Amino acid sequence: MTPQQPGSKASRRHFLGLVGLGTAAIAGGPLLAGCSEKPAGSGAAQNLDAYANLLPTQKDLAQSIKPDIIGTRPVPDGYTKYPTSLVDAITERPGTSGKEITAMTPAWGPAPPGVAQNAYLQAVNAELGTPVNFTIQDGNTYADKLNAMLGARDVPELLCVPGWEVQKIPRFSEAIKVLFEDLTDYLKGDAANAYPMLASFPTGAWRNSLWNERLMAVPNPTDGPFPWALFTRKDLLDARGLAVPASLDDLLTVAKQVTDPAKKVWAFDNVFEMIQMYHKVPASKQGWRLKADGTPEFKYETPEYRQALEVMAKIYKDGLVHPEIVASKGADNVQLFAKNGAIVFSRNGVGFWQGAQAEHQKVNPKLNIQPVPVFSATGGDPLVWGDDEPISFTFVKKGLGKERVEELLRIMNWCSAPLGSQEAQLRDYGVAGKHHTSTPNGPVKTDLAFKEIANQYFFISGRNPTIGPYPETPNYVPDLLNYSNAMVKFLEKDPWDGVKLEMPAAYKANQVPTEDKFTDLLRGRRPLSDVDAIVQEWKANGGEEARELLAKSLPKAGR
Repeated sequence: MTPQQPGSKASRRHFLGLVGLGTAAIAGGPLLAGCSEKPAGSGAAQNLDAYANLLPTQKDLAQSIKPDIIGTRPVPDGYTKYPTSLVDAITERPGTSGKEITAMTPAWGPAPPGVAQNAYLQAVNAELGTPVNFTIQDGNTYADKLNAMLGARDVPELLCVPGWEVQKIPRFSEAIKVLFEDLTDYLKGDAANAYPMLASFPTGAWRNSLWNERLMAVPNPTDGPFPWALFTRKDLLDARGLAVPASLDDLLTVAKQVTDPAKKVWAFDNVFEMIQMYHKVPASKQGWRLKADGTPEFKYETPEYRQALEVMAKIYKDGLVHPEIVASKGADNVQLFAKNGAIVFSRNGVGFWQGAQAEHQKVNPKLNIQPVPVFSATGGDPLVWGDDEPISFTFVKKGLGKERVEELLRIMNWCSAPLGSQEAQLRDYGVAGKHHTSTPNGPVKTDLAFKEIANQYFFISGRNPTIGPYPETPNYVPDLLNYSNAMVKFLEKDPWDGVKLEMPAAYKANQVPTEDKFTDLLRGRRPLSDVDAIVQEWKANGGEEARELLAKSLPKAGR
């Protein structure tokens, strides 16, 4: 099921710069002082391909369903028709102990009710045989909670860590070694046959679950390579006789035409990631690329980034951004965009699209959310940010014992059941007659489903990537695949693909404070002339250390 979240790593992902995180998210204090014999915070790099023997043997599931639309890899295939008959993918309840499982997952938007007031959780838990008790945290401030939890060494049995948060947690690999179970012997090679849903995951997703030369997490494979897209309310453009913009000049012209404070309508939320993309600012490993001489260069140092800064600063100055977005990191841009039409162009993760369309078209049948194809503001082909790294990782608390770890893996295996199974329908759509109504085209969610289902089980598992089907939004899969197959040819090439990087602690700790400085600059609280000073501070506070690590990592990986 496509998660309604800012997507997979936004810089990576919202997919977040990332979305709405304060400086507390990466406090500079010691995260796990004394937990490692190695010097803390120096950073490290490993060639993931060197540990292929530790990965599960990939095996496709026998009951796979033929797709209706083929995706150009890494874009998954699409399904427009719901299976006419469902199979029981798992015949025995995975939970055997009956002992409650603690888990923490993110959610964006209103938090769903807890298990005592949630018929969806009760129904899935009954099928599992062992109940899962979720602690749901605000996805916009998830890093705050993760840092506090890891620092206190107090973790649940199952912990979801979104991929885009990993890059912001100082000394994360040390935390993993101390707090989480080594899953290598449970899953490597044919051992994964005990968990056939997990064994069906792409090998590349498992490769990214290696830390400290061991398999340390279960990946949630991405269902699309794009962290961000610019979405528009095409129904509002059509009503005004305006075309979807095909260039930056078009976009800014239309933005001025639709902005009308008297009617409480503005063109944008915070679209800075898109403005950077239009100017071909690099995004690999959160903003790095190689110069012609082979040395690493960060986005802050590039002329493309400065051009994007100037354009975005003018967008703010011209009053084209909704004032609630300007005033608050916590403003609900989905409601302002999809429900209220108070924003006409919204930067969001692709994962938000279908859920927002399905929920809000009930009140507004004319609603038509569409992505704006990426264009270049500087000529030539566009540059599209993206990768095929997992959406998130599920870690298992260390020291639970072999029987409990195997039970937790069986739970995750159940939660990873594919399209066409009874298990997947319950996970994605809840109880028939309560959370969805059955139609000839498949289940359609009720209002209760939107209240109670927040991808809880999706975020402690994963799924072999597929898109759709969604009978309540029949155009969604074709629209998404058309967009994705057109954009995938412009994906940025990552020079460090296949290299696991643990960035220096000082560099990680300085990420959000530096982004906050640029936010002040964009919103007119600092002059644009401060760019050089900010970049010099960034270099001195971890930037140069990160550059050295990146430069050395390529020869170590045999490149």
